Amino acid sequence: MTGHLVAGLVAGYGIAVPVGAVATYLVALTARTSLRVGASAALGVATADGLYALVATVAGAAAARVVTPAVGPLRLLSAAVLVFLAVRAARAAVARYREPGEAAAPRAEHPPTPARAYVTFLGITLLNPMTVVYFAALVVGTGTGAEPDRLGQAVFTGAAFAASASWQLLLAGGGALLGRALTGRRGRLVTALTSSAVTTALAAHLLVGA
Repeated sequence: MTGHLVAGLVAGYGIAVPVGAVATYLVALTARTSLRVGASAALGVATADGLYALVATVAGAAAARVVTPAVGPLRLLSAAVLVFLAVRAARAAVARYREPGEAAAPRAEHPPTPARAYVTFLGITLLNPMTVVYFAALVVGTGTGAEPDRLGQAVFTGAAFAASASWQLLLAGGGALLGRALTGRRGRLVTALTSSAVTTALAAHLLVGA
């Protein structure tokens, strides 16, 4: 079981640690809302990683073969969703900055509920088919051809989820600290526009890859 645990942790951190568009948007969302909303979003990302890890351990190479033809269209859809979210966040930040007096105070907009943040980030992450290809490659590469070890699969999946969740929650915590540090109108505007620009650039990279 120790081997499955370590493999799951390594796999989970391996897919979670590289900072991409979703991670950037997670930090920005937490900075302009609350740690509770950001933590819910982080768990949405981790849930998607855990689901893909489960699919990979159960289906192995078959999962990779099924999802590979859809990589291009899913990349396009993922990039479109990320650009939409980035543009909406930038527009909201500019509108809030232009509002006079107390209307422009932090948290003046209607932030997403924790449940909505969870579902949104779960969906965004599920649109990334490379996650299941990544996990499938690991499982196939370490397979022995023996009968499936159901307990080992469960341990691997749980460890991958825990690793991803811990990293995403760390990012959310960083976003919460950033939000507290940049409480002024100008600081929050710059943060929102910067994060939207980075998210859009990373989404464009997905389009180029597609």
